[in-house]
Amino acid sequence: MKSDNSKLFPYIALGIGVVALGLSPVFVSWANAPGAVTSFYRTLVAVVILAWPFARRLRARGRLARHGIWMAVLGGLFFAADLAAWTSGVNLAGATNPTLLANTAPLWVGLGALIFFREKLNMFFWAGLILAMAGAVLILGLDTQESVEFGLGSLFGLISGLFYGAYFLFTQRGRETLDSLSYFWLSAVVSMIALLVLALVVGNPLTGYPAFTYWNFLLMGVVSQAMGYLAISYALGHLPASIVSPTLLGQPVVAALLAGPLLGERLTPPEIAGGVVVILGVLVIHRSRQQPKNASHKLQVSES
Repeated sequence: MKSDNSKLFPYIALGIGVVALGLSPVFVSWANAPGAVTSFYRTLVAVVILAWPFARRLRARGRLARHGIWMAVLGGLFFAADLAAWTSGVNLAGATNPTLLANTAPLWVGLGALIFFREKLNMFFWAGLILAMAGAVLILGLDTQESVEFGLGSLFGLISGLFYGAYFLFTQRGRETLDSLSYFWLSAVVSMIALLVLALVVGNPLTGYPAFTYWNFLLMGVVSQAMGYLAISYALGHLPASIVSPTLLGQPVVAALLAGPLLGERLTPPEIAGGVVVILGVLVIHRSRQQPKNASHKLQVSES
């Protein structure tokens, strides 16, 4: 019985993680606050929740590697840029398309690995790249026809994927010397500070919002940031990449399904077609980079 549970729990955790991340754009839309402010409170809540586990881990393992800390700092800066761009995109164009386009992160990870880490990319990666970008261009074009604001929101989603890909490139290096919790907490602290500075620089108020908005800030931090990422991290420790990677692409699907009844958003058939093409392209990219000899170093990326 114990053996059956040990096999079942990772799948349950993966499902919880996908749903938790899929709820994130709904919380962003409900909060209806500037992107930098929403993201600041989201990371603040997660940092507070995980501060005690991190402190215990630090006492147990001692001093952290300097290289890993620097990678966490750089990763945190890119994660802050990712969250700010993505939340801004959701506020402008709704939950679905910016979230879908943010999930092109594996594309940017692959290109970054080619440029900075000299990894070889096979023909399937380039085929997936063409597919994903064709779908992205279709969605951007359709949203721009609807309104300049919608087109800009989807563009923010695509830019978010670029920043998120950079975050995972630094995470790949940082995780060589830091455990998952330490890296995640340190990068979240840096993101929180960067987002606070950004909000203050652009003049976004941190207070004065309705109570409903603050409840959504709290839910984002607890459900999407802390619970979602911890659940996926647990699943990644017990399930193969070939299962986790495609499943994480269910997150924009969950967002699209929830956006209808909860936010009143409706996708047109061409937008659905573009989304399917993007997901197929990212799936091909995932498969192209899953080599057994490097399985322990592959990156599992999904926007939140």
